[in-house]
Amino acid sequence: MYILKNAASALALTVAMAGAVHAQEPLDAEVIHWWTSGGESAAIGVFADAYNQAGGNWQDSAVAGGSAARSAAINRIIGGDPSTAALFNTSQQYHEIVEEGLLNDIDAVATENNWDQILPEPIVNAVKIDGKYYAAPVNIHMPLWIWYSIDALNAAGIENPPESMDEFFAALDKLQEAGITPLALGGQRWQENSLFSAMLTNVGGGELWEAVYADKDEGAIHSPEFREVIETFIALKPYVDSASPGRNWNDTTAMLINDEAGFQVMGDWAKGEFKQAGKEIGTDYGCLPGLRPDSPYVLGGDVFVFPKTDDDEQVKAQRLLVEVMTDPETQVAFNNLKGSIPIRSDVDESKLDACAQLGLEIMSDPSRQAPDASQMMAEYIYGSVQDVVTELWNTDMSVDEAVDRFEQALNG
Repeated sequence: MYILKNAASALALTVAMAGAVHAQEPLDAEVIHWWTSGGESAAIGVFADAYNQAGGNWQDSAVAGGSAARSAAINRIIGGDPSTAALFNTSQQYHEIVEEGLLNDIDAVATENNWDQILPEPIVNAVKIDGKYYAAPVNIHMPLWIWYSIDALNAAGIENPPESMDEFFAALDKLQEAGITPLALGGQRWQENSLFSAMLTNVGGGELWEAVYADKDEGAIHSPEFREVIETFIALKPYVDSASPGRNWNDTTAMLINDEAGFQVMGDWAKGEFKQAGKEIGTDYGCLPGLRPDSPYVLGGDVFVFPKTDDDEQVKAQRLLVEVMTDPETQVAFNNLKGSIPIRSDVDESKLDACAQLGLEIMSDPSRQAPDASQMMAEYIYGSVQDVVTELWNTDMSVDEAVDRFEQALNG
């Protein structure tokens, strides 16, 4: 079903990993995920092929949409018919089912592979609960990259990509004057939230990001700096096309691929769509990690969790999945297609694309690492914050009301 592209080395996993398995029946592993777009499907194919080569039998259970896939996985667990593994985001989404004793820990594999040493601290904090690892991180996504179409910018007379918020708005104006959609946005709650987060990190900076979302500091929420973030977010509305509401993220990325729009704020998974379309970094499109020299590199991503089971074969399958997914060669092959960067600090960076190498360079500075918003608050609080953002975007809510609503949401 899947074809592994440009990843022959990832298929040559060590005999030591798989030798004991080949002598037995293949270890069946049903994996629930939501990676259904072109780039995503190619990426998870790396895991499927590598797992099969290691002596397993990958059984794919793709469910369109992250919320639907997570709900399906949880319902299967509660119903007593769990999958072998299930995809979640690097967040607090799965912490409740850990607390309820519904997941197997993978601490043995993590300890053997020195995860405490090779993973960034924000990722460790997200997947290690009460001293044990309960989720296998497979990538680091920075959800707030700013992508741009080089041809669209050229058509609007923009010679260089913006390096500041002022230059960004100047570029938006030029695109609008040229009859090109300045800012491509899919009008869905999570996409609107990504755009707001990009304004918070680029206008407010890393300290305000954590003061508002992690500390829930009343002074920060009511500060002039946070008001400026809200005002800047509101000011982006006229630059978005009328077909925005409800549009999927990959259809929105296609606007840049087809040179119909100038910019999109989207996670680095968008890169997979550009690659699937045969587009080249630096020739057809470009990537900006931020619009200020010290913009925080927000560490999001994806993890697989492993439902509780007493079936020895399923436990073995879970362990093999973790080993395969976090293998250095497989990590490079997978992340090159997914658009993200590897979770490990010991991979061959030369095999990564220019945007990924830039991300790794920034991430090497711990002062610029920042946890994703979903890692800093309970899921229900995060949902309330997103509700405020989407209402702010889709109504005439005032700045004063928005500040009050954010404070209410963050205080649960």
